[in-house]
Amino acid sequence: MNKKINRLLALAALAPLALTACGGGGSQASANGKVGELTVLDYYNNEPDKTHIQKALDKCASELGVTLKRETVPGKDLIQKVLQRSSSRTLPDVLMLDNPDVQEIAATGGLSPLSDYGVNTSGFAQGMLDAATYEGKVYGLAPTANTLGLFYNKEMLAAAGIQPPKTWDELKAAAAKLTTGDRYGLAFSAIATYEGSWQFLPFMWTNGGDETDLKSAKVAESLKLIDDLVASGSASKSVVNWSQADVRDQFAAGKAAMMINGPWQIPSLAKTPTISWEAVQVPVHEAGQIPVAPLGGEVWTVPLTGNKDKQAKAAKLVECITSDENQLALAKERFTVPTRTALAGDYVKAVPQMAAFTDQVSHARSRTGKLGKEWPKAATVMYTAIQLALTDQATPGEAFTRASAG
Repeated sequence: MNKKINRLLALAALAPLALTACGGGGSQASANGKVGELTVLDYYNNEPDKTHIQKALDKCASELGVTLKRETVPGKDLIQKVLQRSSSRTLPDVLMLDNPDVQEIAATGGLSPLSDYGVNTSGFAQGMLDAATYEGKVYGLAPTANTLGLFYNKEMLAAAGIQPPKTWDELKAAAAKLTTGDRYGLAFSAIATYEGSWQFLPFMWTNGGDETDLKSAKVAESLKLIDDLVASGSASKSVVNWSQADVRDQFAAGKAAMMINGPWQIPSLAKTPTISWEAVQVPVHEAGQIPVAPLGGEVWTVPLTGNKDKQAKAAKLVECITSDENQLALAKERFTVPTRTALAGDYVKAVPQMAAFTDQVSHARSRTGKLGKEWPKAATVMYTAIQLALTDQATPGEAFTRASAG
């Protein structure tokens, strides 16, 4: 039995467990109950994120008059940990989830909607609300978000007399001109994981392609763009094996003049001060189009534990960690973007390096916004098709049909 089937069966088991845990959430009145401790589960187990998140959590705990018992696990282990704790009926009071997982967990009945506790969800980036919404109810909030942009080496582009590309034609021309010796014009991740699908989305979505119809001409046209970049030698054939960290390493080593990547790479790039870079939004097919990229980030939720007083207090913690003050603090520390759109101006003034990503987030989309818990299936077809095309096993026009049949 494969891992996907195991996961689905385990998730299905969450529903009856949630019901026996006194399902139905809490009430605003229960917030007055005496709660001295809350348990928290998240996957920020690496520094400096672990410390940044702890600082925000401690601040909120102090304001709410509670102590926290926090557990951190590697990202790949979080859902399995949730399933284990659900089976033993020891779900945490506050659970952080990667945003594409929220709808899947909410569908099991294991989470309580924030409306049960009067949490105000207005003013947040629509893409993130879409990710956290299941059957019309919002189940979590994210303090910050991330997305993708185009990083470029300022010195390399200046030496070649090239302006940062804004369209696909400009991207192809710039990448070709910047390719010389052992340096490629562009680096990106086309690995056979969700990272490969994530990096393809800005091109597909901006071009009018859609995950509900992966066999459309618009999707094939988007795949042809990256296939042409590899076939022409402007991008390495190794992109099919590169993670986003590998892409960053190529850029930092001067082996790529431009790269598609996210702002979480900025702290690592700062360790290579010889690289002078800036970032712009991902190029669009035709001038005038609005670039649409995927929305990344983690959502804080309130599991159904059966203790209404704790659930209500947990909702207060979610409300606190997503306050304006905490959003700005976390965004500045972690090079992420506040999810309250009204904070964008103040944030960019404080961290000008994040201007392109902040603009990108305002139009970014949730990966699960249209397909919900069916998103992983589409993402798998996506990265499979990309691999088929870039390894010359299928044309861009054939790749998605073959990947869908596989």
